[in-house]
Amino acid sequence: MNTELLGVIGIFLLTIVLAIPFGKYIAKVFLGDKTLLDPIFNPLEKIIFKISGINPAEEMNWKQHLKALLSINMLWFFLCFFVLLFQGSLPLNPDNNPSMSPDLAFNTTISFLVNCDLQHYSGESGVSYLSQMVLMFLQFVSAGVGIAAAAMVFTAMRERTTDKLGNFYNYFVKSCTRILLPLSAIVAIALVFSGTPMTFEGKDAITTLQGDHVEVSRGPAAAFVAIKHIGTNGGGFFGANSAHPLENPTYFTNAVELWAQMIVPFAMIFALGFFLKKQKFAYIIFGVMTVGFLLLVIPTMSSEISGNPAIEKMGISQLNGAMEGKEVRFGPAISGFWSIATTVISTGSVNSMHDSSMPVSGAMQLLAMMVNVFYGGCGVGYLNFYIFIILAVFISGLMVGRTPEFFGKKIEAREVKIAAFIAILHPLLVLAGTALASYFAAHDTAMGYWFSGNATGWLNNPGNHGFSEMLYEYTSSAANNGSGFEGLGDNNPFWNITTGIVLLLSRFIPIIGPLAIAGLLANKKYIPESAGTLKTDTTIFGIMIFAVIAIVAALSFFPALALGPLAEYFTLK
Repeated sequence: MNTELLGVIGIFLLTIVLAIPFGKYIAKVFLGDKTLLDPIFNPLEKIIFKISGINPAEEMNWKQHLKALLSINMLWFFLCFFVLLFQGSLPLNPDNNPSMSPDLAFNTTISFLVNCDLQHYSGESGVSYLSQMVLMFLQFVSAGVGIAAAAMVFTAMRERTTDKLGNFYNYFVKSCTRILLPLSAIVAIALVFSGTPMTFEGKDAITTLQGDHVEVSRGPAAAFVAIKHIGTNGGGFFGANSAHPLENPTYFTNAVELWAQMIVPFAMIFALGFFLKKQKFAYIIFGVMTVGFLLLVIPTMSSEISGNPAIEKMGISQLNGAMEGKEVRFGPAISGFWSIATTVISTGSVNSMHDSSMPVSGAMQLLAMMVNVFYGGCGVGYLNFYIFIILAVFISGLMVGRTPEFFGKKIEAREVKIAAFIAILHPLLVLAGTALASYFAAHDTAMGYWFSGNATGWLNNPGNHGFSEMLYEYTSSAANNGSGFEGLGDNNPFWNITTGIVLLLSRFIPIIGPLAIAGLLANKKYIPESAGTLKTDTTIFGIMIFAVIAIVAALSFFPALALGPLAEYFTLK
């Protein structure tokens, strides 16, 4: 067990150490400074911009950034929806997987478009290789959109008074070519040499040791698995996700995939410091996020290592910890760590089944997505945190009787209203969706078109755990995470459509809000720092941000957690 803990600590510290120089590189990319990769990517980007007819030097204001962002996402939606709807008749389908129903195609398209990758299908039988490649394309561009949006906010924070905030397409293309693509190539090569398949051939027939003849799915998995982690996407090429022995064959690949999903979110925070030339501010933000992360991960790992008290009462030894739903090649320590890393970072990939986690672990996984600001996904992690910075600055200003200022700009009613709306939207979507599903399940409602049978049919577990399954599904959707308590029967019109709506709203509104706030602040007159200016690079301010996050999350979600995983915890005592 000590060896397992050392492995977890080593991976975490290595990621932080490498994220600092990588963050400096990201800052140089968006500042337009020279980098070692310029000879490779300058010609490629020139070709892309020449074919598309886009002038990357043309400056945009925040509204033009949003217009470009939303319009290009609409185009991708229709492309992917068409492929999934007709994949059974399209090429690259050696296993003859059928086309998706309209509601499942709707959910899957939106899910991958918004960087969530919630899957109401099994990868082996649900999609063709062509569909997998289209979904892999969305994994690149959805992550690129998030990073590009963060780059615009970085630019707005850096400039004194301007409405010229760079070019969305320039930020977006560079995010894909110079950040996501090189890292994905490195991870994919590591996976291929470790046994992850990378082929367009169909299923392979094998004979097991006990003489059974079985067919094993394969495909271009290594490339898909690489970008699913680098881009904090999380969708599994296979149904079991990163618990599958072909997606994640060894402890080494497990470490690589864990590192891959953490490196970009970590580096983006350090990139902010280098971009603004305010490294101390970035360290404060990273410190707040890390404290929040550790407060979630330590109870989870402890719970999984300690084992299940119900099994202990039966006199069964649990020297290896709580192993239900976990892979022996990984163990409970790193499985518990992964479960929080993937929910905090909004990757959503799993190397163990969260539905089998201990109640404390389930509560921490849910809370990680409910808070949704510790590290977060590619780019959007900082956008979510930015909302709480604005609220913390405003509240701090009220406490000392001064007009709140942030980086030389006055924060006024308009910015605070936008921030408050975004902060409230997340719990509203989660709790409203859960309440609706719980009402139907509690009354065993006949669902008609929405579900074949009565609502209790979508629950494999009654009581507290069944409630947790429904709560987790909407929380995962609203946090753009994609993991799930897989005891829930979710491939039906009710869950496909309702979570699809939550996915759309919870992706684009929280991007629109921070971009609007940043654009509005950038347009304001710059006020030089004075003796009365609130310092935002101090430990005191970091504590203030953490307090605002804790209060909002606790007030919004504690009752729901008490009904689900916490109630289940006390039933085991």
